[in-house]
Amino acid sequence: MTRLSNSEYLRRMLLIFLTETDPLLKMLQWVAERLAKREAEQKVGAEKSKHSPDHKTQFSGTRLRRFDTRLGSVYLLIPKPRQGGFIPLFVTERKRSETAMINVVHEAFINGVSNRKIEKLVKAL
Repeated sequence: MTRLSNSEYLRRMLLIFLTETDPLLKMLQWVAERLAKREAEQKVGAEKSKHSPDHKTQFSGTRLRRFDTRLGSVYLLIPKPRQGGFIPLFVTERKRSETAMINVVHEAFINGVSNRKIEKLVKAL
């Protein structure tokens, strides 16, 4: 089996993405799944199906997790370790920042801040 160069691999992936109905959303899903995989491998201590003396646990399949973005909702296959939970950092961080922004807007509205000022606040955030 021949190994593809990085540029050839990316070229083939771009051709696959272009056949999708929403290429940007598909690219985001692809990148997010790779990031989650790398982060899970660091937590486990080795790549999937590889033996290492640094193993902390093993992989036990994947689970489907919804990730809401401004491009739309994406369903990611997140690797699942046997012991200990795992949620990718970018998923939890995004939820926290989105939640914080929504809370600020709610509080401003409740306190009677004008719509124009809320709009400026949202743009600043």
